[in-house]
Amino acid sequence: MKCIAEIIGTMILILLGDGVCANVALKKTGGNSSGLIVIASGWAFAVFVAAAVTGAVSGAHLNPALTIGLALSGKFSWAMVIPYIISQMTGAFLGACLVYVQYKDHFDATDDPAIKKGVFCTAPSIRNYPRNLISEIIGTFILVFAILYIIPGGTGGLGTVPVAILIWSIGVSLGGTTGYAINPARDLGPRIAHALLPIKGKGGSDWEYSWIPVIGPIIGAVIAALLYLATYPYFSEFLPK
Repeated sequence: MKCIAEIIGTMILILLGDGVCANVALKKTGGNSSGLIVIASGWAFAVFVAAAVTGAVSGAHLNPALTIGLALSGKFSWAMVIPYIISQMTGAFLGACLVYVQYKDHFDATDDPAIKKGVFCTAPSIRNYPRNLISEIIGTFILVFAILYIIPGGTGGLGTVPVAILIWSIGVSLGGTTGYAINPARDLGPRIAHALLPIKGKGGSDWEYSWIPVIGPIIGAVIAALLYLATYPYFSEFLPK
């Protein structure tokens, strides 16, 4: 049931998250050109909804980097890491397919292949692979390190509120460089959907860049978990019991 919850939760995350990207970017939508604040808010709300629905069942990781970070910090079983990651990738792919179904007419009405691809997956504002990688590392480090401290028991229940605020903060503060994937499933699952779906005039899926939003978040999560393990013994006496 936990893996099913991760599939459903990640599907909801991508449906609403990529959905706001489609609403802002594609032609003839009600939200066309409404900007970064709407996108960042949409993703924050997407995390809130997905975590609220599935948090009590699976912890609502919804993110392979977070799953790895939690396992490395001793808060999650290593035996469940691969099943969770497979579930998250599956859910992300399904969510992206639903976005295509929802906005099919608007994909057809949009000429620019880059805009169509941008609904599904991230791309750098300035293509510089080392700096793009650093951007994803920093964003994911903040995500995982903050979750480890502000929600010691996981992301379910009332934890959905601070996590949503955290995602919103990362989006508006750090999202302008690479689109803050901060989640390998969020980028790779929809990128695969973009490659497979019959999107009119879609262009390529930019596989040359695709490793950045996979490797960067994993590195960021590992650094966050290691720093958490190093600091928690000293900080724990000041934290709420």
